[in-house]
Amino acid sequence: MAESYMSICTDRLFKVLVIGDVGVGKSSIILRYVKRDFSENYKPSIGVDFALKTVEWDPNTVVRLQFWDIAGQERFKKMSRVFYKAAMGALVVFDITDSSSFEGASEWKRDLDSKVCLNSGCPIPAVLLANKCDLAGQARDLDKFCKDNSFLGWFETSAKDNINVEEAGAFLVKHMMRCDTDLSDEERHGDGIKVDQALGDGRRRPLCC
Repeated sequence: MAESYMSICTDRLFKVLVIGDVGVGKSSIILRYVKRDFSENYKPSIGVDFALKTVEWDPNTVVRLQFWDIAGQERFKKMSRVFYKAAMGALVVFDITDSSSFEGASEWKRDLDSKVCLNSGCPIPAVLLANKCDLAGQARDLDKFCKDNSFLGWFETSAKDNINVEEAGAFLVKHMMRCDTDLSDEERHGDGIKVDQALGDGRRRPLCC
């Protein structure tokens, strides 16, 4: 009789924050990554929107990503502690054509680091997205900016032209997977939102975990 084998499938669940100023393209980044689509008619998020993407990371690992699209209006920053709870990763987005949104990115990152961290006390993995790179923008030293603000790394992205969106997502997932190895199942799933069904290498800096 032929010997049979049973493969063990690991299911990982990660809450991912998508933060940044109003109009930088956070919702468009999520739409492109989750549904591989783009719309010119997106309205600014009010409060928080949600999206879910399932990724077959390898033959034995399924990764479920809960995206929390946090509104960029100032009044919602005061509620960020509630939104950030149990997050395992973040995308911080700025508009490459808007210098004020670049300054805002450092403020969002400081707010993030002050309100959520890994069990080890390290910052959660965060990737900087210089969005709308299909438009002409001012050159910046993003390597230094990421080092100064404890980002893993950065990507120039365009939700419209589908530039580096998948790559940035994969980069973040890889680092969240590394940081997740020591968590118990209860810790992984304890604060997840309930969703009925799934919607359909850049520069880096070492993370302390």
